[in-house]
Amino acid sequence: MQDTYTLHVAGLTRELPICKVNDHMDIAAFIMFSDVELTVACAAELLKKCPEFDVILTAEAKGIPLAYEMARQSGKQWIPARKGAKLYMRDPVVIEDESITTAGKQTLVIDRKDIEYMNGKRILIVDDVISTGGSLHALETLAARSTGKVVGCCAALAEGDAAKRTDIFFLAPLPLFFH
Repeated sequence: MQDTYTLHVAGLTRELPICKVNDHMDIAAFIMFSDVELTVACAAELLKKCPEFDVILTAEAKGIPLAYEMARQSGKQWIPARKGAKLYMRDPVVIEDESITTAGKQTLVIDRKDIEYMNGKRILIVDDVISTGGSLHALETLAARSTGKVVGCCAALAEGDAAKRTDIFFLAPLPLFFH
């Protein structure tokens, strides 16, 4: 099996390391952390595809750089759903989800004030990679606690069968490697 996967996205090329998930499947690891050029380019391309929105919602994970950069370029607010309750949260709202890259369940938490901020707003959910959809589901559940409306779910990449989904938008597909 190959050691890397060549990805072409947002006019850039990257070599992604192939990583073992289990005895039957490997993934190409897409990491935006520290790749400013890639983050800026993907944010700009996704913003061209986005419906009108008022606020970005993302999970505290690898999607943070992309969500931040999309917020910076658009001038819109962004809200990170944290991995656990923080001391500054007066009234945390907690949701659990499962992810292909996180062992077991992970918890996503936002403060009730963030739910209130999303009230009546058009919410765009952003992640780096959409795979199983578990994180998206958890973020949609958090957004549903507000009176806001999710107007779109997007990511730089859609992994495996997620690339066939019609309810998301993304820049490039990312294959899974079965053996």
